[in-house]
Amino acid sequence: MPRPIVSQASTSWDGDLFTGSGSTTLKTSGSGTFDVNWKARAEEAGSATNPEELLAAAHATCYTMQFSNMLKENGTAPTHLDTSADVTFEAGVGISKITLVVKGQVEGISTEDFVRIASEAKDQCPVSQALAGVPDISVDATLA
Repeated sequence: MPRPIVSQASTSWDGDLFTGSGSTTLKTSGSGTFDVNWKARAEEAGSATNPEELLAAAHATCYTMQFSNMLKENGTAPTHLDTSADVTFEAGVGISKITLVVKGQVEGISTEDFVRIASEAKDQCPVSQALAGVPDISVDATLA
């Protein structure tokens, strides 16, 4: 039986929500520390990271891993997959939409089967399941 894996991150914050700021550290991997603030979350992206960008990274990664495994189980292992995730946050509403966009190079698969498995992978992806409260999670799959 596989043992549970615990991944860790932490955030340090100074001040109130609107004028404060902080940093988030990816502790398990040691990959880095990233600045966070409300402005980057709700007003203008790019000055720092935000929870939605981190969720987008997690979702794109998890989905791609799930999809690649399901393609292999189908007998059509992928040569290459590129996945992006767009997470929409609306202040006062929350996360309202996530769009996964995947482009793949897969030998011996029809476009119909690629799109079908892409959709099934979205439903089976553990991060998709954790984000089940998001009203709209969609997949746009293109076979290259």
